[in-house]
Amino acid sequence: MDTKKYTLVINPGATSTKASIYEGENEVFTENIKHPIEEIQQFKEVADQFDYRKATILDMLKKHNVSTDEIAIVMGRGGLTRPCESGTYEVNELMRQECHDGIQGKHACNLGALIADSIAKEIGLGKAYIADPGIVDERPDYARITGHPVFDLDPHREGVIWHCLNQKMTAKLYAREVGKNYEDLNLIIAHLGGGVSVGIHNHGRTVEVNRALCGLGAFSPTRSGSINASKLIEVCFSGKYTMADVKKMVTAEGGFVAYLGTNDAYEVEKKAIAGDPKCKLLVDAFCYQVALEISRLAAVVKGKVDAIILTGGIAYSKPWMAQISSYIDWIAPVKVYKGENEMLALAICGKEILDGKPAKIYK
Repeated sequence: MDTKKYTLVINPGATSTKASIYEGENEVFTENIKHPIEEIQQFKEVADQFDYRKATILDMLKKHNVSTDEIAIVMGRGGLTRPCESGTYEVNELMRQECHDGIQGKHACNLGALIADSIAKEIGLGKAYIADPGIVDERPDYARITGHPVFDLDPHREGVIWHCLNQKMTAKLYAREVGKNYEDLNLIIAHLGGGVSVGIHNHGRTVEVNRALCGLGAFSPTRSGSINASKLIEVCFSGKYTMADVKKMVTAEGGFVAYLGTNDAYEVEKKAIAGDPKCKLLVDAFCYQVALEISRLAAVVKGKVDAIILTGGIAYSKPWMAQISSYIDWIAPVKVYKGENEMLALAICGKEILDGKPAKIYK
């Protein structure tokens, strides 16, 4: 009798690793394994955390009395490799090398494929998989032009970095809810969390989305969003900052962190409601910029938008969602999906592989 029934899902973040056991689409349990900052700081590079994080996941399985003999498939969060199509991919040597090297950035998500692959091999499965990594790029060629060839991205090496996994899954959940196929709809989806990405999903392809990690689109709790290029040039050549300093301003110490000294959106919300004028101003600016980004994308499909979906951790805020909706509900109906669906997304993609859907080859 085959006892293999579970999907192990692994999703590394900056200071924690989410790990889940699913049976089909049903969550058995999820644990958010916290990594104290003093432990993370022991490691010079993100890739050096591999053994440490893998051990915490195996310990979690033992704690919950899950035998590795019961695991049928291991799914990891995709890393910052080269641009690729949407889909589920088998982890291969090329992907492992590029995740280890962090060719588009040294982020904890690069460990997802590496840890999943190692555990899968160790327990005798041979293969592990990732799905809809954050570097999926489905934009047409004309959408890649920046305005100056020096700043254009190499389409074979660089691309947008966004919340593909959650956006694609949330789109499919909405399509299921309204009795349609994802490929039949035009949807604008805004992932609102530590970073903000807004994409237009045109009949199953995300044909435009902001490069969320690197300073485009609306600002977020930690990221600067689109900033004045002339001012950026002045800052870079002022002699006051190193390249590392400026990168932090854009990707990790912008947004609420820069203005308010916190990355906690709930804290900002509470202070704004209590009457703090600076917090109120920043909330208004955030909602305004998100609405602008959504409105911009409606033009991509000439206004033919079936629905606008707001998702991510900030979607728990009813006042903010109402404020954003008031700007954009003339475009299409607005639907809110609180939180993110990344673990479920990986579990569903794993189930599809177990049911016989072929995985894509990363190359």
